[in-house]
Amino acid sequence: MNILFLHPNMPGQYKHLARVLGAEGVHRIFFITKHKSAEIPGVTRITYRTVRDASPQTHRYLVPTERAVLQGQEVWRVAKKLKAEQGFVPDVIVAHPGWGDALFIKDLFPKVPLLNFCEFYYRATGADVAFEEQGKAEPDDFARVRMKNITNLMSLEMADWAVTPTVWQWSMNSPDLRHKISVLHDGVDTEFCKPDASATFTLPNGTTFKPGDELITYATRNFEHYRGFPTFMHAAEILLKERPNAHIIAIGADGVSYGKNPPKGTTFRQMLMKEVKLPADRFHFIAPQPYDQLIKLFQVSAAHIYLTYPFVLSWSMLESMAAGVALVASDTAPVKEVVVDGKNGLLADFFSPKDVAKKVVKLLDDKDRNRALRAAARETIVMRFDLKKVMPMHRQLVIELGEGQVPPPVAKTILAYNPIEPHKEFFWHG
Repeated sequence: MNILFLHPNMPGQYKHLARVLGAEGVHRIFFITKHKSAEIPGVTRITYRTVRDASPQTHRYLVPTERAVLQGQEVWRVAKKLKAEQGFVPDVIVAHPGWGDALFIKDLFPKVPLLNFCEFYYRATGADVAFEEQGKAEPDDFARVRMKNITNLMSLEMADWAVTPTVWQWSMNSPDLRHKISVLHDGVDTEFCKPDASATFTLPNGTTFKPGDELITYATRNFEHYRGFPTFMHAAEILLKERPNAHIIAIGADGVSYGKNPPKGTTFRQMLMKEVKLPADRFHFIAPQPYDQLIKLFQVSAAHIYLTYPFVLSWSMLESMAAGVALVASDTAPVKEVVVDGKNGLLADFFSPKDVAKKVVKLLDDKDRNRALRAAARETIVMRFDLKKVMPMHRQLVIELGEGQVPPPVAKTILAYNPIEPHKEFFWHG
């Protein structure tokens, strides 16, 4: 089968799927991307770059759309060249359309089924926009967000089928198009992400931690508001005052993945460090780590903090649970789809450093409860998100669509595995 992957940041959500299909050795697979170094055995990478950015004169509501158009044009050009020079016509196209890569691919291959990854459909109310303002969005937000969904709507309308990782993310999408979106997570490798009583994690200064040490952890791509960084920092100040033997490790960088930037010339970390007092010998900022080291950190953590806006659920939360962490997470919709308070973790008020600190202390003081929550956290991931269970369904989606089966029969299997109905309290009603 001829398979075409589209994602500007190869492999993105296709880390496992592309690897599995490539390893079968019977498919001809191309991956069009901006990424210049990613490699997957059995998959041929083709890179592109856009010739310019959005024009300075473009209306700011339309800047993301112009960027998507530019990106979609380049993908179209690369795919057209691939077709002309190598005779490659895909049987199925698998795409993350969020940056515009799939906008024009159906014009080049109109009869080829398209499987989209629906990561997030934006809402001016009820989700991430104005979340810290208690949902009080401004008129400008409504207009800006409406226009921001141009690429999402066009891409989903032309898709033959789509997947999204969680029920809550599914519920954000337009009700008229949800019927062709399956809820299916990319999967967690629970054989790699698992508890390890012999694990150690060593800081750059040589300090080494092991399971049983009073180590509190926090991990994010960037230290920013979307992942609750201000709340975490103030909770850390409380915790290190109350727990004289505790250490806290915060992994992340000073960029911004989501939301507004800090004032020019500073970072959110610099701003928060002016608001709190943290003992330098027990609070440790470290840069993003290689994947195996991140999992080791989860394995030695006594309590792990995960906070998020109502937004895309981080892979790291699920991976930490698979590694058997005792989790304190924000009481927000995407988290509550996975974490049941008191059963497989503790939920805390996103806006309350005191509540976060209080829940962490509970985990540190109650060893029996700590152990029970750890075991339940891992069980949740093994039962619902294990790569060995979800990957065959992902693969089958691709194969059935490539065979021209629309809708794909496996969609019924996916719905039975991850039913929407039990999670209806997270549905969008606006």
